[in-house]
Amino acid sequence: MQADPLIFDALVLAGGRSSRLGGVPKQSLVLRGRTLLAWTLDAAAGARHTVVVGDLPPSSRRPSSGTSDDAGAAPALPPGVLSCREEPAFAGPAAAISAGLAALAGHGGGAPFTLVLACDMPLASQAVAVLRDAVAAAGDGRGAMARSADGRAQPLAAIYNTGELKRSCVALAGRNALVNGSVRALLANLDVQLVAVPAGSTADVDTWGDAAALGIAAGSQREDFDQNVRSQRGRQVVKSQDETLEEWCRALLQAYKLEDVQVDVNAVLSLAGVAAHAVVRPAAPLTTFIAGFAAGLAAAPGREMDAASMEAAMAVARSLAADYENEAAAGTPGE
Repeated sequence: MQADPLIFDALVLAGGRSSRLGGVPKQSLVLRGRTLLAWTLDAAAGARHTVVVGDLPPSSRRPSSGTSDDAGAAPALPPGVLSCREEPAFAGPAAAISAGLAALAGHGGGAPFTLVLACDMPLASQAVAVLRDAVAAAGDGRGAMARSADGRAQPLAAIYNTGELKRSCVALAGRNALVNGSVRALLANLDVQLVAVPAGSTADVDTWGDAAALGIAAGSQREDFDQNVRSQRGRQVVKSQDETLEEWCRALLQAYKLEDVQVDVNAVLSLAGVAAHAVVRPAAPLTTFIAGFAAGLAAAPGREMDAASMEAAMAVARSLAADYENEAAAGTPGE
């Protein structure tokens, strides 16, 4: 069999909060006797250098003691696999990618291409095989991003041109937009082809329902989570309105898989207040929805969706509301 001509390094992102799993690290979940981290490292096989970005399970940092306490625990990282952490921790996937590239550069990295994989897609090896073939066949330096069966692009299952990816990290850092930055912003100017991958190969684990659908054995980790939920429900938890809104905002972003999008809750509420006062009360949700939709259109190919685009969309709505109020006061409401 002819050797794969593609030369690439690999970044495995394993530093998320796993909030919808009760904080249980995704990389430590077990599928058919092996952790998701082990499955993801298998998918990255063939990489010249591999780095895991995030906090590793304890048994990934030290050899197994051979006792029964180690049963089902994550194995130590294979020889040569590096690990690092973005700074600050939980600064988002854009910051994690930048940290991983720096770690690779410090250990002789710098392959023409870089494979980027989230640690929670245990069947990703099928997608990676297709992506490698596509990049090698193109031969033009372009990367390739997985497109799932439902048509969605999967930026954390992709092979990128390393030089382009590094330049984008530098540009984002130069705007102080790397920490908690948007993956869309990081990748907006990269030249990649969207490649259809086998159905299910990019299925990820965000919830315990996702884990069950993939046949992942949650075991005592799920039991601990359920016990914690029951404990929380058993006592009154008093939250401020601000805390509740921030929590609800995070839940919505996670549900829509938009964790990398930053929302200024106060700015959105302010815009809603302006619309309610200047027009009519029901205009508040309508205005914020349309402004958000307009900002989202900035995520079209070649354009970035960031704080600036969101502020620009809200500025238009605020100006229009002010004009409407002035015209109404003059007795000639706008059409």
